[in-house]
Amino acid sequence: MQQEGVPRGRTQSFPALSQRSQALIEFALVSPVLLLLLFGIVDIGRAIFYLDTINHAAREGARTAARASNQLPTNSDVLTTVSTQMLGAPVSEPCPQGPVTAAAPPDNTAWLYVTEPGPPATPEATPPPNAPGGEYPAPASGSCSAVNPAVGNRQLQVTVRFNLVLITPIVAQATAGRIVITAAAVYRTEY
Repeated sequence: MQQEGVPRGRTQSFPALSQRSQALIEFALVSPVLLLLLFGIVDIGRAIFYLDTINHAAREGARTAARASNQLPTNSDVLTTVSTQMLGAPVSEPCPQGPVTAAAPPDNTAWLYVTEPGPPATPEATPPPNAPGGEYPAPASGSCSAVNPAVGNRQLQVTVRFNLVLITPIVAQATAGRIVITAAAVYRTEY
């Protein structure tokens, strides 16, 4: 039996064509959700990676600040160590001896502080020992605390604050576009 309007020997294949169209429409509806999930997982993975990296950098920085050597460590030694551990993310010291503020560093950048344990949020004119032993004492300047080098096996805290900018729009909206990750390590000086 021949179908109307179809040349002899050919049959219409509407069911196969409609199934392909249906699959395409379903994929178009589901793919945005899948992509958001994928990029959300990537953002969470980046955050966990940087959390681990920043914790490691803070520990290595504190180890550098506390070590005894022929030449006592300085803020620049700690900055070099932390920068090496941060895998290409820029690190700077706005106020090396604090205060550790709630302000966010620039995008995808870290700030480094070497302070006494439990640093204050305001500048200190006469702080307890808050600097590596190789630093020279210095008075407070502007919004930065005074420098008081550690001696006598005092504790020093190294704090790293990193501003991670997220790439997934929905995750970024939920976190104001960034996550500020803070890590600190406290070591007793060896000098």
